Amino acid sequence: MNDKHTDPASALNATAKFVATPEGTALAYGSLVFMALLPIFFGALRSVTCSKSKNSSDMPETITGRDAARFPIIASCTLFGLYLFFKVFSQEYINLLLSVYFFGLGVLALSHTMSPLMSRIFPESFPNKQYQLLFTQGSGESKEEIVNYEFDTKNLVCLVISSVVGVWYLLKKHWIANNLFGLAFALNGVELLHLNNVSTGCILLGGLFVYDVFWVFGTNVMVTVAKSFEAPIKLVFPQDLLEKGLGASNFAMLGLGDIVIPGIFIALLLRFDVSLKKNSRTYFYSSFLAYIFGLGLTIFVMHTFKHAQPALLYLVPACVGFPVIVALIKGELTEMFRVKTCVVLLPLFLPLALFCLKLAETQRDRQNQAQCRRQGNLSA
Repeated sequence: MNDKHTDPASALNATAKFVATPEGTALAYGSLVFMALLPIFFGALRSVTCSKSKNSSDMPETITGRDAARFPIIASCTLFGLYLFFKVFSQEYINLLLSVYFFGLGVLALSHTMSPLMSRIFPESFPNKQYQLLFTQGSGESKEEIVNYEFDTKNLVCLVISSVVGVWYLLKKHWIANNLFGLAFALNGVELLHLNNVSTGCILLGGLFVYDVFWVFGTNVMVTVAKSFEAPIKLVFPQDLLEKGLGASNFAMLGLGDIVIPGIFIALLLRFDVSLKKNSRTYFYSSFLAYIFGLGLTIFVMHTFKHAQPALLYLVPACVGFPVIVALIKGELTEMFRVKTCVVLLPLFLPLALFCLKLAETQRDRQNQAQCRRQGNLSA
């Protein structure tokens, strides 16, 4: 839900229409926490398989500390560019363009997410034919491959199902369709965006802190874009589900940035566990539990002080601090910071994708701020 109320009178009027019950609030936030854990857990497991893939189409690139340090600048340029677009052009047409863009990305992401599941569901007798999509440039010895994508009938079935969900989202903007796309984006992000080492992860997360402070608190750019931006870059769950069923319309939300950014770090630690060859997942489970603790602490503080909280303020120290303490106890700290893995980096879409994740977090914070303000006015 995009809250448009900015003055106390409007907030009080909104409160008169709806006040979340304790049961509805608990169900909404419990569901959001559960949905956030799914892409982190399964995305991390799939990232191990992805890192071992020998398919030429899955060959990764490496993101270095310099790339991570450069990201806040790239994201800032993307953010300011969108800000100028919303100022110059009609918001309706920009959001229409973004809807089509995320429709395409969402269909591909959901299809990729469903593919392993479909491979297990279909019987072995299913006529599964192989296809290849090949685009080349030039001819003879100078011929160069631009696109070489192999797929089968099962992948086509996944694509059809994903397209149906995409059309549903475009026409209805239903929260279930939004969540299906959001979960697919989050799982693919955790699976495919691999940090090459812990130091790079710390640089990236530290840069995002600076990015947040400047654009959210130093200017109105982030808030302006967040109020105008409509896309499935967040998970939502209705707080009035018990009263209105699937037609509920008052949502709690969690930005994908609060899932993917810690998730890619947790996935790195799982690959570190695998590299140790000790048949143990100590660092993965410690960081996974740290994420649950950090997210729970965010919700607790938000409702205690009736003020929106940036989730990364709690998630980053927890997800980094817990595994570091474990490494200190086990005497493996040096080895942890030395581990190297590959990263699948989508050079064209990474800045916009991670920017959208941070933007979703800002939207979440704005909504929670408005909700806490309405509850405060009601108590007064």
